[in-house]
Amino acid sequence: MKEIIFSESAPKPVGPYSQAVKVGNLMFLSGQIPLIPETGKFVEGGIKEQTEQVLKNITAVLAAAGCSFENIVKTTCFLSDISNFAAMNEVYKTYFSENFPARSTYAVAGLPLGALIEIEVIASK
Repeated sequence: MKEIIFSESAPKPVGPYSQAVKVGNLMFLSGQIPLIPETGKFVEGGIKEQTEQVLKNITAVLAAAGCSFENIVKTTCFLSDISNFAAMNEVYKTYFSENFPARSTYAVAGLPLGALIEIEVIASK
């Protein structure tokens, strides 16, 4: 049976989807974009600031399920411009200490609301 995970500390979904769904020991987090939960607006700045906000949003959804970045087994990163990869990676790596999750990164033609980055996560509890 699936369990819907919701955090008031993360942006509310902008469409017909859940922030995360837990099935058994696995949790599937929908892609997070750099929206500030309190305002619903993008964080100011470039790729580093947007990556930081996305990871904060992921932190909030994980916490709502009693998880942390230690529980992440796979991430998928979507970038609107692959030239932002190194700057994104600089911020991304600060959220993981060791035993890094598997990861895929794609350059895409566009992201919701014009975001520079979106990250989705699979975690195991």
